[in-house]
Amino acid sequence: MHTKDFLAQELRAAGLHEMAELAADGYYDDFESPLALPEVQLDRDLFAAGTPEAMALRKRHHNGEFDVSVEESEAWAASADGREAINKLIRGE
Repeated sequence: MHTKDFLAQELRAAGLHEMAELAADGYYDDFESPLALPEVQLDRDLFAAGTPEAMALRKRHHNGEFDVSVEESEAWAASADGREAINKLIRGE
């Protein structure tokens, strides 16, 4: 299961349905998000939700449970977007 889908599943189980939809769309994903720091936004949104379930998910987030997997990182690196980003880094852009 892709990490974003796992996060969405856990958010739904915690009753955080709007956040779950964002997660399913990749909003909190390191590689799919339009945000520069999606992990910070996830932390802020969980804190703002403030429920005991949200705080428990926030702790899990701090422990890295929703970080992308090595396989997801490698797939991104092999993608056109990943190759372009890596090439820009190599060229110093």
